[in-house]
Amino acid sequence: MENNSDIVILFDLDGTLIDSTEAIVGCFYHSFKELNFDFQGNDEDIKNEIGYPLDVMYETLGVPKENVWDFVDSYKNEYRKVSEEKTTLLPEAYEAVKLASSFARLGIVTTKTTLYTIPLLKNFKIFDFFETIIGRQEVTNPKPHPEPIFKAMENLNITSDDTIYMIGDTKLDLIAAKEAGVQGIGVLCGYGKKEELSNYTTKIYADALEAIQEIKIHIKR
Repeated sequence: MENNSDIVILFDLDGTLIDSTEAIVGCFYHSFKELNFDFQGNDEDIKNEIGYPLDVMYETLGVPKENVWDFVDSYKNEYRKVSEEKTTLLPEAYEAVKLASSFARLGIVTTKTTLYTIPLLKNFKIFDFFETIIGRQEVTNPKPHPEPIFKAMENLNITSDDTIYMIGDTKLDLIAAKEAGVQGIGVLCGYGKKEELSNYTTKIYADALEAIQEIKIHIKR
């Protein structure tokens, strides 16, 4: 979709536009069972790590570092089968993306690989709204490192005159935004808590639609 606006809005994916909690948690348990790992945590422990790369998540959850990639492979094999069935578009996320596209250029910056991101976006009929999609495979350093945002900016040929927003539900999104020098906006429809997000931004909204509405009001002033 063409948009000549000097406004750029980058969206996180999980917890910001989509809810893939069931798929993610289920695939972790699948890998634990398949590889005979005695996981001592619970669902909340897994949810608290969503947003980090899978290898980091597994290590944090107790899997020995030398074994994490076996678990990642097991996870991905299962996720490939269930991702579309067990992932939903968050309420009003479609409306948020559509409204944003009316006045801004859009991109996705996620830690999920594009191999899974693109089919999900197409399934929810929002793929065509985005000019660039940066996933785990497109960068060396995932969020909270600013590299994914810089990569999106590079793909969009961002100039110093552009106003750039990064909307996300975890501190990883907001830290990356700050490090990249763009405006971070937190949303409460995902995995981050308001108390935590408020350490990194004063702009925190209920969901992506409210965030987009506020951006639109702001740029009209």
